[in-house]
Amino acid sequence: MRARLTLVSTAALLLGIVAAGLSGAGLADTPPRAPDQKNAARASDAKPGDSKPDQQAQAAQPAGRQKILDDLFDRLSKTSDAAESQGIAGAIQRVWMRSGSDTADIVMDRAGTLIRQKDWKLAEDMLSRLVDIEPQWAEAWNRRATVRFFQQDTSGAMEDLAHVLQLEPRHFTALVGLGAILERSEKNAQALRVFRRVLEINPQLDEIRKKVEKLSIDVEGREI
Repeated sequence: MRARLTLVSTAALLLGIVAAGLSGAGLADTPPRAPDQKNAARASDAKPGDSKPDQQAQAAQPAGRQKILDDLFDRLSKTSDAAESQGIAGAIQRVWMRSGSDTADIVMDRAGTLIRQKDWKLAEDMLSRLVDIEPQWAEAWNRRATVRFFQQDTSGAMEDLAHVLQLEPRHFTALVGLGAILERSEKNAQALRVFRRVLEINPQLDEIRKKVEKLSIDVEGREI
């Protein structure tokens, strides 16, 4: 069995990935499948209030996924409306939830059911099989990170988060998880860097903004 990285070394790796920002690596490197140009164009023009909220996710096959995500993230970083931000973030998450493989998507659905039932061990086993067959699917790694976190396997969760952020450096959910682990480990300066990165990607997250304000005082002190 492969030896696990220490918590400190994994944290250093993750913070390096965060510092790299938008590296251009990730889902764009997934081997392409035949694109559905009609649906891709329709998805990129869709708005959060449209009558078909899953339209973007349905169009998000790997060949067209990067452009769809780039457009959505651009809109997310610029909006000042909380409701619109929530809608755009939801569209991004629906894209993330599609692997491009019907079989893998079914396995993910089953793992989701096990997570809701809090059957952590079986969920982890299923997700471990999933990351073996779809190693380029960031969301599979993210879900296993969540399951490992709930089993108090912090090192394992952080290793999985490293995979997520290498594949999709803008994965704000994974970054929030990383920030929470660092904050819980009393690594406040590192947590602050991560939460600030989250707000660069998704500025309308009020709870994260509150964390940044608190950690800024703890780490940097109050302005005189």
